[in-house]
Amino acid sequence: MGGARVRIRIPVAAAVMAAAVLCLTACGAGIGPREGTQTAAENVMIRLMSPWPDNDSLQNKLVERIVEEYMREHPEVTITTEALENELYKDRLKVLSASNALPDVGFSWAAGFLDPYVEGGLFTPLDDLLEGELRDRFVAGTTEAYMKNGKTYALPVELNIVPIFYNKAIFARHRLRPPETFEELKDIIVRLREAGETPISLGGKDAWTLSFWFMYLVDRVGGADLLDQAIETARFNDPRIIEAARLTQELVGLNAFPNGFIGMSNEEAKARFMAERAAMYAIGTWEVPNYTTNPDVPESFKDRIGFFPFPLVEGGEGRLNNWIGGPGVGLFVAENSKVKEEAKKFVAYFVKKWGEHAVADAGIIPATKVDTGTVHLPKMYTELLKELRTANKVTLYADVQMKPVAAEEHYTLVQALFGGAITPEEFALRQELALLKSR
Repeated sequence: MGGARVRIRIPVAAAVMAAAVLCLTACGAGIGPREGTQTAAENVMIRLMSPWPDNDSLQNKLVERIVEEYMREHPEVTITTEALENELYKDRLKVLSASNALPDVGFSWAAGFLDPYVEGGLFTPLDDLLEGELRDRFVAGTTEAYMKNGKTYALPVELNIVPIFYNKAIFARHRLRPPETFEELKDIIVRLREAGETPISLGGKDAWTLSFWFMYLVDRVGGADLLDQAIETARFNDPRIIEAARLTQELVGLNAFPNGFIGMSNEEAKARFMAERAAMYAIGTWEVPNYTTNPDVPESFKDRIGFFPFPLVEGGEGRLNNWIGGPGVGLFVAENSKVKEEAKKFVAYFVKKWGEHAVADAGIIPATKVDTGTVHLPKMYTELLKELRTANKVTLYADVQMKPVAAEEHYTLVQALFGGAITPEEFALRQELALLKSR
């Protein structure tokens, strides 16, 4: 974010947090080269790219619904979609940007991820939408993460935090209760392992999920602002960060995670938790539909899932109401789109429709304001909204705060940290060097 610290203070947004808006997935063919300018008077083709390829997800179904509604209301418009899994999506975006062939509409992460696309003139500003039909639609603090040099280059569709979800039945079977301290968490891990259970489901192949655990330990050891400051100033070689890295490796040493977890994907880790083959799973609240509203998930499973905040570290400066999270992906419009104005209209429509459907139909925490007083919400959803209202700080994901080169090195380093290939001291020093190089 151009050197500015990225932070979201939830109390500022508290009054409007019980409502917000997200999602996307898809409907048609892939993205191909553009062939000529299309105007509103002609048939218009909008190419959409999405990071949600799972046809069974509520996000995917909701996106399909919104896309179909738009085409029904605008018969001159056809929307095609290329949907790819998270990391493949990011790689595809890089490839397309290199040849200036981005989709008309797509999704971007905030802060450091956004920077090279904005600096390369690839995304068009969307402030006209914020000042027009989307004025006052968004929860306070969500659109700022997509700003650069005073302009907004994407509109957030989701707002997430990362709880530790847990299987209440597994905990009850072993007479366990959610931990409040790191020592209690370690004791739970040991007891579950001794009982033949997998304590925590985690997929190390997708390194961003590994980073959740490290980020929380940085917060619990050094306090709410340490990670932001370390990234902003490129000073990662800090004793508190080194201690957080050491505690991360301590979890690995306790066999907290599945055998071979470094080679597992997040989808495999998710499947393990959904199959009740692991007691805990730290993931963003975009998974809440699977624990509340998804009709394809058995009610008996949903009833067994709860959540708790990351535990406190004894002697640390963190608080239980400090969270990792923030606005997730946001809709962008390509600067060189041949149908830019129609693409902007679709983005505005999508944001509004998602606001109408996300809470009631999918149980997803959105980035726009929603009147929750008229909607019956699942218990977990209301509990999470309460956590957001009372949060002290929500720290934006480390990889999103970093510029792409430093973020890629972060993935490599956090995998090496969990895999025992580097020491905590080496981890901190190499991350600092990567941050310095990317400045």
